[in-house]
Amino acid sequence: MWKEISAREISGNLIQMIADEYMLIAAGDAQGFNMMTASWGFAGEMWGADCAVAMIRPQRYTMEFVDRCDRFSLSFYGENKAVHAVCGSRSGRDVDKAAATGLTPVFADGTVYFEQARLVLVCKKIYVQRLDPACFVDPAPDARWYPQQDYHNMVIGSIERVLCKA
Repeated sequence: MWKEISAREISGNLIQMIADEYMLIAAGDAQGFNMMTASWGFAGEMWGADCAVAMIRPQRYTMEFVDRCDRFSLSFYGENKAVHAVCGSRSGRDVDKAAATGLTPVFADGTVYFEQARLVLVCKKIYVQRLDPACFVDPAPDARWYPQQDYHNMVIGSIERVLCKA
């Protein structure tokens, strides 16, 4: 059973949740969707709205869905790392990730999320920009994380709904 709360009522440390628990970034609808594991991102206030930022490399299949959809979801699964073993290592171009993980898609609020999640952020896409190598003040992250220059897209979404298991 879902309970709706405000973004400011999320309990727990979002930095820890994203970095250690991981999240699924998902977008699409009943005609087609994809999701991917992510451990990079953040949340805060931007342009007067509670926002979340997802970092997605442009070659990821999920980015195609984020590009064409107005909304995306970020969902968290607690200790269930089996979800991330599939969604973090396999492409939705090659495998039905929902079937492989046993996740049940929920098509609502203009996007997709999954019944098994413990927490879901439904976000309206408001800004997308590819990271620019010229903007690295410290060159160390560029050298370490982008040896092939496949810079992430930074996708900022205003958080429209937060659903947690009641």
